[in-house]
Amino acid sequence: MNNGMTSESSTPGPSTPTTRYSHAYDQLRSLLLSGSIAPNTRLTEADLTRRFNVSRSTVRAVLVHLTQEGYVTSEVNRGVRTRSFTPEEATDILEARETLESALAGKAAERATEDEIRELRATLHGMARAQAHGDQAAYSRGNRRFHQQVKAAAHQETLARAYATLLYPLVMRQYRNVSAPHPRTGSYEEHQAILLAIVTRNPAAATAAMRHHVATARYALVLGQ
Repeated sequence: MNNGMTSESSTPGPSTPTTRYSHAYDQLRSLLLSGSIAPNTRLTEADLTRRFNVSRSTVRAVLVHLTQEGYVTSEVNRGVRTRSFTPEEATDILEARETLESALAGKAAERATEDEIRELRATLHGMARAQAHGDQAAYSRGNRRFHQQVKAAAHQETLARAYATLLYPLVMRQYRNVSAPHPRTGSYEEHQAILLAIVTRNPAAATAAMRHHVATARYALVLGQ
């Protein structure tokens, strides 16, 4: 019998409002981070309702959350749009990433377990194979994995939470030069230097190596536009 309640609120379990909201939020956030939606694209409630099979109220709540986090913007007469960054905003975010990630690398040199170091070695070996075979996609995956592993090996939750708030992936999505050679010259060697500093338990060297690596990537990204 229909009691007037929608499927989002009538049944506990997988179709509860919280679960549907979380699913829609996670899916839209992943789309934004992946670059599947171009910067400054208008997002309409009707389209998102159909895409995620949720109510307009759920979509509205998701968009409010993403606006608060900076993933999208909401303006009168322009609606909700995917975030677009000025070069100055992009530089600020990339500089913040440089500071936070270098600090995380320093902590990883102090706190990484032997298992975590083995995982970093394995990832770096995979990146070397990808580079040798010209597999850009595999190298990029390895690169992302390496940075995530360093962050995890730091065992520093405060720094990690601050890093997670950065909109660095969105900046990359907007400013990356897809026609540029990848990986860029020196990228693999910079990762080697980071790992060596972590393996030798040298926080200062790990901090410096990560700062150099991220700064070099920043210059290539923004100045190359």
